[in-house]
Amino acid sequence: MSFTIQLKPAERRFEVQRDEPILSAAIRQGIGLPYGCRDGACGSCKSRLLEGRVIHGAHQQRALSVAEEDAGWILPCCAAAQTDCVIEARTVPGAGEFPVLKMPARVLSLQRAAADVMILKLQLPANQNLQYRAGQFIEIILRDGARRSYSMANAMHNLGQPPALELHLRHLPGGQFTDHVFGSMRDKEILRIEGPFGSFFLRDESPKPMVLLAAGTGFAPIKALIEHMQLKAVDRPTVLYWGCRRRADLYLHDWAEAAAAQMPNLRYVPVLSESIDEGWTGRTGLVHRAVMEDLPDLSGHQVYACGAPVMVESARDDFVARCDLPADEFYADAFTSEADKHPNV
Repeated sequence: MSFTIQLKPAERRFEVQRDEPILSAAIRQGIGLPYGCRDGACGSCKSRLLEGRVIHGAHQQRALSVAEEDAGWILPCCAAAQTDCVIEARTVPGAGEFPVLKMPARVLSLQRAAADVMILKLQLPANQNLQYRAGQFIEIILRDGARRSYSMANAMHNLGQPPALELHLRHLPGGQFTDHVFGSMRDKEILRIEGPFGSFFLRDESPKPMVLLAAGTGFAPIKALIEHMQLKAVDRPTVLYWGCRRRADLYLHDWAEAAAAQMPNLRYVPVLSESIDEGWTGRTGLVHRAVMEDLPDLSGHQVYACGAPVMVESARDDFVARCDLPADEFYADAFTSEADKHPNV
């Protein structure tokens, strides 16, 4: 049995199978909806149900509260239609532009960039034409069927030879996949991947100045965005804020400084949350607060934010409430770990 989903105000329609998440059906049919984690943890896909009935699977209260659900809000990533539905949701031009592909990938190199950060390069098969927008992510499919999501840190034109995806992984002790990456993974190991996913990429049509906001390995998709800007000669005034705990955690600090030196429109502001580093004369504190100190009026800006959910949520709330950022000009990719998705496990 299938149902029809109608999107407003775009007046797009697509079919969904009973018990199939609405977002999964949209992705399968090339319908561009906003989303991030696909696991009910980040809330990026939150939309309003105007007509019809859905049943939600497991999700986090911070992504969709009981009060929000009672008020008609849904999470398409974990909501299954039980009738035909009409949904009020922004469509994202370009989000469904490239087909989602599943393929093997070979470990090309492993580089320990910081004590708990690994830069993993995955060589793509010669006969596969994976295409993606800078800022999107892939999922690595583990042997038990579990999935881990990682953003590409290189734009598509920088795949290199042989073509390889660059991923930045933070070690989470006890994590099924990252324990393997930091412990026993070797060159030439074969992984299975699927992608591209995500609606996080530059809105190239806008002339607005931009804030690129990263925390930790949230720098990965931001790096890809900067590479895209270099290729397209994007000259919009842009400030990159990268927040980490200590100086050693700014694992591509030299890369960011070089990019800012090469791009007259780009300024780089590293921010450390722990001020114990001797000799550090740069900014300290919470990275999103540094943005607010420098740019108290964000009414004419776009913000692209990547990092832990608590940083992304704090930045969104404070920028909108205190700096007058239009809510629809905040684009985010919250890096949700398995612990974030299953906090009670």
